[in-house]
Amino acid sequence: MIFVTSNINKVREFEEILGKKIEHMNIDYKEMRSDSPEEIAKDAAKSMAEQLDKAVIVEDSGLFIEALKGFPGTCSAYIHKRIGLKGILTLMKGIENRNCSYKSAIGYCEPGGQPISFLGEEKGAIAEEIKGDNGFGHDPIFIPEDSDRTYGQTEEAEKHKKFRRNAVIKLKEFLEKTGKTI
Repeated sequence: MIFVTSNINKVREFEEILGKKIEHMNIDYKEMRSDSPEEIAKDAAKSMAEQLDKAVIVEDSGLFIEALKGFPGTCSAYIHKRIGLKGILTLMKGIENRNCSYKSAIGYCEPGGQPISFLGEEKGAIAEEIKGDNGFGHDPIFIPEDSDRTYGQTEEAEKHKKFRRNAVIKLKEFLEKTGKTI
């Protein structure tokens, strides 16, 4: 089984959660456009399983901001590259409702099989300013529910990200139940 991703930070998070090294490949693949990370993950997993002729896992995640009608959502990586954290904070300037959620969908598929996905979600709020240097992506502006600190302010942020951790645990439980291993 291969984890297909160009994001080495995600590989480190998966390995931390699973407690072991995992095989991964940095392959660019075309992502379908959808507001659903689960649909994107399933489509990518199916495509990569057929292309590589191996069982694969892929992950699609995004930051969904309530006041911005779910933006940037499944386009989070693209938006992050274009306007960065400062751009998101500019869009949020003067907005009281800072509720948001981080979603992670892991797609799994075997060659010739039907893809499945595992969703992890974590609610939180957008910070008023960039805080902290830990983690990656939107971590310095995401304050998890029941916290007053961003993931960027949290040492070893990977250990605390519930959204991705929950999705990986669901994948792990499925694989154990079906007798497969990563």
